[in-house]
Amino acid sequence: MAVGTQYLAEQPRLRTSSMVLGLIAIAALLAAPFFFYPVMLMSVLCFALFACAFNLLIGYVGLLSFGHAAFFGGAAYFTAHAAKVWGLEPLTSILIGVAGAAVMGLIIGFVAIRRQGIYFAMITLALSQMFAFICLQVPFTHGEDGIQGVPRGNLLGLIDLNQPLAMYYVTLAIFLFGFFAIWRIVNSPFGNILKAIRENERRAVSLGYRVDRYKLGAFVMSAALAGLAGGTKAIVFQFATLTDVQWQMSGEVILMTLLGGIGTMIGPIVGAGLVIALQNYLAASDFPVTVLIGIIFVICVLLFRRGIVGEIIELMRRKSKDAS
Repeated sequence: MAVGTQYLAEQPRLRTSSMVLGLIAIAALLAAPFFFYPVMLMSVLCFALFACAFNLLIGYVGLLSFGHAAFFGGAAYFTAHAAKVWGLEPLTSILIGVAGAAVMGLIIGFVAIRRQGIYFAMITLALSQMFAFICLQVPFTHGEDGIQGVPRGNLLGLIDLNQPLAMYYVTLAIFLFGFFAIWRIVNSPFGNILKAIRENERRAVSLGYRVDRYKLGAFVMSAALAGLAGGTKAIVFQFATLTDVQWQMSGEVILMTLLGGIGTMIGPIVGAGLVIALQNYLAASDFPVTVLIGIIFVICVLLFRRGIVGEIIELMRRKSKDAS
């Protein structure tokens, strides 16, 4: 009884602390382009959103997908084509990319969702590789050259996205929208059912939940949000290439999520920031970045299995438990 009372008493304080930390983080992001290279920051935001979208599936449903590059890169192609060929404004182009990724997620999810574990992972990988092969062959994507020279244009006819600061703040707004959408999903009744499926799928079935429908819904949402990240990246960097749809991109987002912490809201952001920072700051050196990232990954798997943020949360829980 005392433990329950203490838990309830701590809830308002935890909410207040979370709000304060959130406001500090937003303030830091608003000031960041005045201290760091805006293009690198936009890359971090795009990949952080991609990792958060992937984490929605693996962290809260327990499904490991090796095919999320198809949604990320597919949306980049759809967005780039809409902006360059059709001449649509950037926000509309990104929404077309999101819609395309959602449709792809529905198709791939319908095929894969009835499988579990390694079988689910292999089906998503196979279908993603099929999509990558299609992207290499069809004229729509311009093969190995990709779609280059994508115009940033003007947002709603008012904001010139060719200005780095304007592009950064629009990217930040898109990231925050995607992040809070994921937060809302996770903390909704729908999200609670997803967590129940992750913990014990058979029990969820016995309680009357149509598990496959919930998993398919989560898969489509994750695909759409990954598409939001991919479409935004196409506008930011003004191109869409085969690199975005290849299996290495799926591996990269898995690495980011594992480094930061699966099943945590902040973990994928930390993981994405770490990987992108290493790629940018060590690119000019002779040291192979991939080797360093691999070493960090091995260390995390061996010593910090919950990821960076996951281990910090666990440490704080232990200290709180010892103090009580």
